[in-house]
Amino acid sequence: MQAKDSNPPDGGYGWVVVVSAFMVMGLTVAVLKTFGLFFVEIQQHFDELASTTSWITSVTIAVFHLGAPVASSLCVQYSHRTVMITGGLLAFSGMALGFFGFNMVWMYATTGFLQGMTLWLSGFLPPVIFEGTNAISIVSHYFSKKRALANAIVSAGECAFAFTFGPFFQWLISQYGWKGALLIIGGIQLNICVCGVLMRPLASSCLLETIHCETETPPGNSASRIDKEDKSPFIHKSFNWMLVRRPEFMLYAIFGILAAMSFFVPPLFLVPLSYSLGIDESWTASLLSILAMVDFGGRLLCGWYANLHVTKTIHLLAMTITLISTSLMLLPLANNYLSLAIFTGFYGFFFGTTVAIHITALADVVGMPEFDSALGLFMLIRSTGGFVGPPLAGRGYLSQEVHKPKRVHLNPLQNIVLPVFSVILEIPLQQESRDERQGSHGGIPASGIPHNAS
Repeated sequence: MQAKDSNPPDGGYGWVVVVSAFMVMGLTVAVLKTFGLFFVEIQQHFDELASTTSWITSVTIAVFHLGAPVASSLCVQYSHRTVMITGGLLAFSGMALGFFGFNMVWMYATTGFLQGMTLWLSGFLPPVIFEGTNAISIVSHYFSKKRALANAIVSAGECAFAFTFGPFFQWLISQYGWKGALLIIGGIQLNICVCGVLMRPLASSCLLETIHCETETPPGNSASRIDKEDKSPFIHKSFNWMLVRRPEFMLYAIFGILAAMSFFVPPLFLVPLSYSLGIDESWTASLLSILAMVDFGGRLLCGWYANLHVTKTIHLLAMTITLISTSLMLLPLANNYLSLAIFTGFYGFFFGTTVAIHITALADVVGMPEFDSALGLFMLIRSTGGFVGPPLAGRGYLSQEVHKPKRVHLNPLQNIVLPVFSVILEIPLQQESRDERQGSHGGIPASGIPHNAS
């Protein structure tokens, strides 16, 4: 019974969790990805520079990442269900308070800050900080062999929702103004609470099984004691900050910083860029739908391929990063709707492939026992890239009227750094594998200290 309880079910109720997480990602990250539709409206309303307006998204991304360790700790102390419901309430609060729109600082504190908190508690980005980390974490606990596929399906939720959110949000803005649209979107995000109710903690089920075994086993039976000893570390596990001492984790965190500086920028500035090229508003919304559609395909295709284990996940990630960086370098060549749609398609597809496997790669780097802590720390460190990326892109505008972003100078660097990063990362991973093999034969790891020591 111990083996059965300690292993992820790889199915069953896990698929209910996947569907719930799919919805959560759509109600959080998809809102962030289509928030560019509000960019020009808010900028014109407050008569601010593009770099100033972009701080709304920067605050959301930064708070989302900075709060990830807190979300991970809360999930350990309480449950994914409780944390996610809290995130849903914060998502609504952020949008509802943003409805008043007193000034730009108010927007930073509401639509920016509160939406970011929602992400780290529930989903993955801005108005859903509480939701992102939580949804990804619980799905990873329910699946092992099918983890790559499950994470790909969950992450595809933002694509499926973004496909419809683009034209839907554009319609809301035209009918109710940007303030009314924010209020309606906040109401829609309350459904995160419903999804949170369905997030049945796997750890709680294991604990109940342990208690059940202890009541049926005689007090002196050693099996009861062993069962309890084996399970309690999993249930009462504390947050491990010592992961920062592991070189393979820090290398992966550096990758996160570089990626966050560039990859969150295009969805935000795609709308103002299209306006500067004279593209009609209705066609602009279709660009976001194209982005979501190809993103969806990229996630599912890459998740399926990663599940075949033909290529190492870390090597597959390096290839997708190289391709997405190349597509970003082609941005200055876009001068009409067709060329911009082509760029959007390439960027969206390779962005989807990258997102589909980067969390799975993190689990491979640190191992599942430390996954919750690693995910929180990874988000925390990556926040620096997400925080400075949008404002730097905003400063690349020639003026408030000319919305052609020039922030592509980092991508040639990424094309060189990230593939090399994957090769360097292989060194500590191979050393760790050798240490584990030595340990299994009674040897002592080269470091002399177990990796999960805290």
